[in-house]
Amino acid sequence: MKLSIIIPAYNEEATIVTLLDKVIAVALPDGLEREIIVVNDGSRDQTAELLQDYDRHPLVRRFDHAINLGKTEAVRTGLKQALGDIIIIQDADLEYDPCQYPLLLEPILKHNKPVVYGSRFMRKENKMHPVNFIANKMSLLTINLLFNTRISDFHTGFKVFKKSALSGLKLTSKNFSFDTEITARLLTKKIEIYEIPIDYVPRTHAQGKKITWGQAIETYFILIQCRLDQLAEQKK
Repeated sequence: MKLSIIIPAYNEEATIVTLLDKVIAVALPDGLEREIIVVNDGSRDQTAELLQDYDRHPLVRRFDHAINLGKTEAVRTGLKQALGDIIIIQDADLEYDPCQYPLLLEPILKHNKPVVYGSRFMRKENKMHPVNFIANKMSLLTINLLFNTRISDFHTGFKVFKKSALSGLKLTSKNFSFDTEITARLLTKKIEIYEIPIDYVPRTHAQGKKITWGQAIETYFILIQCRLDQLAEQKK
């Protein structure tokens, strides 16, 4: 069985080498192979140059966008190239530590769960900035009301999927809306999302965090559109 680790990267020169080395070194459950797919999403810093050092690494495959197309498009590129039976989305910063892969994989490997999210809010200690905390909680309230669910963290950067769970899902969003749209599409298809607590080290905008308030507000439009699509499908 193979694990595909998809890493969308945009202007991550400060962390990309450390992150990749961690992903390469992390111990996986017995019998699970890995491939690492890095999508350089039009970076304008030294990310592309740093990635060249991994071009001959047997576990790493690199793909480049000529211009920045956003996280959703970068993930979509990675999904098209993925050969694995299980897929992990790994942000290129160091907010999410790859050492937690075994915990994320256990529900899939041992309990046959189709999708696993690593929840930042299932830990008692949460170091998220208060403004970001409130914004996350508001969007969580929205998705849970719209889809009658009880998800604790759909903005998490740690998502694991059986490849079969993604079959037939059409992603059309841009920018940082991948996490929103993929969750709404899974809920629309009645696919279970299993959550486990994870550790999380948030970074600030000064450290390279890129999401803006405009992109955060876009979340609500996508949720509403996905819910409308679901209602329309139910009427057919």
